[in-house]
Amino acid sequence: MGKVLADMVVTNIGQLLTMNPGEGPKRGTQAKDLGIMENAFLASYQGKVVACGPQAAYPEMVEVTGDATVIDACGRVVAPGFIDAHTHVVFAGWRAQEYGMRSRGASYLEIAEQGGGIMSTVRATRAASKEELVQRTLGFLDEMLSFGTTSCEAKSGYGLNLETEIKQLEVIQECNRLHPVDLVPTFMGAHAIPPEFKHNRQGYIQEVIRMLEPVSKRRLARFADVFCDVGAFTLEESRAILEEARKHGLELKLHADELENTGATELACELGAVSCDHLIRVSQKGIEMLATSDTIAVLLPATSCFLGEFPGAPGRKLLDSGVAVAIATDFNPGTCTAMSLPLCMTLACSTLGFSPEEAFVAATWNAAWAAGLGGIAGGFAPGFAMDAVIFDTQDYMDVPYRFGINLVDMVIKAGKPVRSKKNK
Repeated sequence: MGKVLADMVVTNIGQLLTMNPGEGPKRGTQAKDLGIMENAFLASYQGKVVACGPQAAYPEMVEVTGDATVIDACGRVVAPGFIDAHTHVVFAGWRAQEYGMRSRGASYLEIAEQGGGIMSTVRATRAASKEELVQRTLGFLDEMLSFGTTSCEAKSGYGLNLETEIKQLEVIQECNRLHPVDLVPTFMGAHAIPPEFKHNRQGYIQEVIRMLEPVSKRRLARFADVFCDVGAFTLEESRAILEEARKHGLELKLHADELENTGATELACELGAVSCDHLIRVSQKGIEMLATSDTIAVLLPATSCFLGEFPGAPGRKLLDSGVAVAIATDFNPGTCTAMSLPLCMTLACSTLGFSPEEAFVAATWNAAWAAGLGGIAGGFAPGFAMDAVIFDTQDYMDVPYRFGINLVDMVIKAGKPVRSKKNK
């Protein structure tokens, strides 16, 4: 067998976390399988992995191009770039005042009733120009990249009218073009009922359904998402919107069972949604349906922590039941301002009952499937994206263990170093 050609090689890797790529998301005992290679190398050509294996086999397996980049990992950990499967990264304004209100005992719904919550961000985002939102989002993506995130799902939902929803999706499209982090767009016009439709819920449901045609026609979104919970959209409203979204060629997601148990998880499984997210109050029936479905449970431990909802989603129960589980940041201005997936891994281990291995799988391999990148990113095997993170440690457990410390030394995106501690 001849050598493979490579224009990017990482050598002398102490622990290479390949995720042992297979078919579909990992569950059960597989959810702990990091596919670790010790004393290894990783090689790519034109942004795609071409080989990985023992360091001793590198000279006989790989031929480097004349202009190849060769990086000595010096015995450190290399893992796939993190994939953030749930973000609201495009928005204007902040909501620090609400954080103060919540710390004094105000509930999510009480804050919304006083004109805060999602509607506060809607007003700011409607008023912001597209260019302002692009520049702001690029700054957020820089921060995410610094924590090792190389791809993320990005939702609209702070417009709640056609003009601003389209504006948000165009911002996502533009940032995807300009920034190394890959963005997967989600249309979320069904995030809340805007004040102009306060006394005409059905009118807004129809408005969201009307938005689907221009969104899909312009290919501005891959997914459609609905906030199905008390104070947001009912099961029947969510079903109507998601069924129409599917007719327009969009894949489905659902904010489910965060504030109350509404049966949204069961609806997600019934409709064949790619994921249902939050699940703080998921039912036993919902867990059982997830375990026998292809729908991925995306848990958001930083959100439940930020809101003081302890312990949060029943992570250990979901994992032990055979559910495919991912974790994400839920980065947004109201209920989670964290952009770090290593921090979310710590919280998943400390509050939701994950092992460090399960947290790594949930933030990479399973997150890829939840974000529509399954079989493309989130692991290392020939043909996968060369999206990698070199951590400044020789033990992968340090990544969740070193609480609040950013151990990312270098980020490689599509075979190119795009961020390092030496050259931020």
